[in-house]
Amino acid sequence: MPTVLPSAHRFALGDLPLAGGGVLPDAFLDYRVYGALASDRSNLVLYPSSYGAWPEDIDWVVGPILDPRRWCIVLVSQFGNGRSSSPSTGAPGLEGGRWPVDHRDNVAAQCRLLEDVFGVRSPALIYGWSMGAQQAYHWAVLEPQRSPRICCVCGTARTTPHNRVFLLSLRQALTADPRWDGRRFRGLPEQGLRTFALIYASWAASQPFYRRGAHRQLGYASVEAYVEQAWLPAYRRHDPHDLLAMLDVWLANDVAAAAGIATGNDEADLAEALGRIEARTVVIAGRHDLYFTPEDCAAEAALIPGARFEVLESDLGHRAGNPREAPAEQLQLRQAVDRLCAV
Repeated sequence: MPTVLPSAHRFALGDLPLAGGGVLPDAFLDYRVYGALASDRSNLVLYPSSYGAWPEDIDWVVGPILDPRRWCIVLVSQFGNGRSSSPSTGAPGLEGGRWPVDHRDNVAAQCRLLEDVFGVRSPALIYGWSMGAQQAYHWAVLEPQRSPRICCVCGTARTTPHNRVFLLSLRQALTADPRWDGRRFRGLPEQGLRTFALIYASWAASQPFYRRGAHRQLGYASVEAYVEQAWLPAYRRHDPHDLLAMLDVWLANDVAAAAGIATGNDEADLAEALGRIEARTVVIAGRHDLYFTPEDCAAEAALIPGARFEVLESDLGHRAGNPREAPAEQLQLRQAVDRLCAV
């Protein structure tokens, strides 16, 4: 097996029964492989994708944070991102305007991928940022004996009410566009995408980021130019139905509900779900992350037996957890992974 296999691979799942009911017909996962699988199959790292990310957007992690000389890193696209099964790749679309997939389905499909393609039942580590962290939490709660280690970076196991407001504002921005007919877009929702990008740019980067003029340091003359030239293209490239699909999965993110825990006491339900985690766990929050605040991440980490909580001292906001051009943040993440995997 070559040291690096960065090309796209597709794993066919057939008709996949969905946890919430219905079927994802002719389902498939897109994945990439970096590094070589050890003869005892003990070095596989599962790296699920984040919101709106294609593999080429986040594979920079291979090297700076996840060493392909040590690990066989499997970067898998979550359902809905346009590379794995998504509204843009076929049925089901947004039935009733909603996407019927959730993280239980991502985990079930990823389990099959690892077993059938790699012969691996338990990955050495599940590493995820943002929606990738959500998937790591779901693995640890739903498959506790198959999840020896998880590293959850800038993400929560349940979408908080404040985070939900952000997501609903994004959904409203897209579906308020006149090209949305209640079930699908009849053409490109240009105005909706512009509003979407403005909302995202205001939340993803922090107040200190803008205060120090980081957008100008990146070469943009104004915040308007920054949104127009950096943020809008990142979302315009996606089928807007896929953007909605991933929002719906994020909105539904709740490990307690996924585990079937529903006593009517939300706090107790989350505590019970996270208390089931057997994995060695590190939870990492960005100091100025507006989506997944340090307080929210720390509160969840406190419910996980033996979990270690760390804070990334960075003004990059949510993107502190995906620090493509930030060596200090990269180093802290690399060190956290190394400590987690030392035992």
